[in-house]
Amino acid sequence: MKHDETLRFAPAHHDGSPLYVSSPHPSIGDTVELRVRVAGSMHVTAVHVRSTPDGEPRFDAAERTETAADGEQWWTASVPLINVELGYRFLLRTPTGLLWLTAAGLSRTDVTDDTDFVITAYAPAPAWSDDAIVYEVFIDRFARSADWERPAPPDWAHAAGWEEPVLWGREGALQQMYGGDLYGVAEKLDHLVELGVNTLYLTPFFPSGSNHRYDSTTFEEVDPQLGGDAALIALTEAARARGIRVLGDITLNHSGDGHEWFRRALADPNSVERGFYFIEEDGGYASFCGVPTLPTFDHRSAELRRRLYDGSDSVIARGVTEWGLDGWRVDVAQSAGRHGAVELNDLVAQRTRSTLGDHLLLAENQFDASRALRGDGWHGTMSYAGFARPVWAWLASVRSDEFWGTPGAIPPYTAADVVDVMTRYSSRIPWQSYTHNLTLLDSHDTARFRSIAGADRQLLAAALLFTLPGMPMVFAGDEVGVEGVHLEDGRRPFPWARASWDEHTWDAYRELISLRTTHPALRGGGLRWLHASDDVMIFERATADETILVAVSRGPHEALLSPVSGRSLLGGGDLVTGTPLPLDGSGYGIWEVAR
Repeated sequence: MKHDETLRFAPAHHDGSPLYVSSPHPSIGDTVELRVRVAGSMHVTAVHVRSTPDGEPRFDAAERTETAADGEQWWTASVPLINVELGYRFLLRTPTGLLWLTAAGLSRTDVTDDTDFVITAYAPAPAWSDDAIVYEVFIDRFARSADWERPAPPDWAHAAGWEEPVLWGREGALQQMYGGDLYGVAEKLDHLVELGVNTLYLTPFFPSGSNHRYDSTTFEEVDPQLGGDAALIALTEAARARGIRVLGDITLNHSGDGHEWFRRALADPNSVERGFYFIEEDGGYASFCGVPTLPTFDHRSAELRRRLYDGSDSVIARGVTEWGLDGWRVDVAQSAGRHGAVELNDLVAQRTRSTLGDHLLLAENQFDASRALRGDGWHGTMSYAGFARPVWAWLASVRSDEFWGTPGAIPPYTAADVVDVMTRYSSRIPWQSYTHNLTLLDSHDTARFRSIAGADRQLLAAALLFTLPGMPMVFAGDEVGVEGVHLEDGRRPFPWARASWDEHTWDAYRELISLRTTHPALRGGGLRWLHASDDVMIFERATADETILVAVSRGPHEALLSPVSGRSLLGGGDLVTGTPLPLDGSGYGIWEVAR
């Protein structure tokens, strides 16, 4: 790249944000205005929107509605929503031929429909989730209340002092109990308020046979070790008083082998619970990933569905009506309802969504979740594949021999690779699903990002976390510098002694969260990539009233000349058109573009 080259956006752009779509949540029969912007250098002479109502191709002509001083044009088309899904793309006529524009970008050749832009008439996610900033708490390791008398630990547990090291990678790691409880979480809600998050995600709170509690023994009550039902209700009420929403966590794929349903199923072949699991005549049974303590649910049982997630008497419904939850995160959601020839994953998602109504439904999915994110099931998933993995690949300084279960080291991505991967995943789902994916750097299921990338690069990743589309999630402790080289090691108890905090990281997280909270473009604006090379990526988030430019760099790079002027919000001096961006070496800059 030449040192005097001014950065330029892609020649054509559209996304599902309000800047380009008149109604993100239309109903069947509505007409939606769709806008596309094209550079003057393309010399576009006509634009059509191709959709496929009732499966047949339809072309609606667009009109040129605006031309900027630099020649950039805006074209607008009115397109009816005939079916529950409106898939569409733009056809651009230029002097050199026709071009298709889909969510994957421009193409001069025909492309398949799987990357068409999509708008749906399904009910949207709850409005509050548009601004959600999520904080994950692994309950046993967050806070221990001294104000209530907890029962004696269960027989399987090994009590640990708060300062004791985690027994990761050794026998007894899953039985090591530090004694965090729900009353303790409630007592620390002011920490969340000070950080600036507004949504609390709790790992499972049902009785179980491990410290992670994904092997539940009943769904009838909150674990007495955590304070029981009363503690969860007290927590959700205290959170609501502070403007914080609370999400629960549940496995719809399996229970623990100590679950009362499973015990009954094994004991009585004629019981209704026998149909809740895949149990063979000889007593063998299907289990999650072959782990015998996690027997797999058989969702062909209507009674299982009724008890678990389908209808007002289900566990999912009770979480909202009795415990005060604002929604659920579903563990290993990509597996729920799937076993051999049984394929009911869509049914599980749709029925759970129907039961929850206007409450949030998120799913764990570590892979391509596009098939499950059309709009009638999960509102979004944990974006491991479309966000966390590419960010790790770009910023990791530790290259292990295994990358989240994949044989082989963490691949060495460039910034351009990251943008390519993020675009590939986001282009396959509706914008509303994309913006309701849970973006994250790490979780209770990974090593801590800080231990893989280092303290400085953690902040580069945090800048991406809080400025890109999605619902950003902080795993409790990231904001103060907690480390962990393995997923179990990453579940260290929260260090409440302030002297142990990395205050620089704490301040940076608070600044980034505050910026996202105060600038609408960072929450609901469109995304337009400006530049991606080896060591730096630059993008724009924009609404009709505000444009934010973000640059993140992992190391020294050639000078890049700004295409705009703007004031600095974080990380550098002001932007001046035609002069180098005030970003040199490793760091990030966030600017409000002058209008």
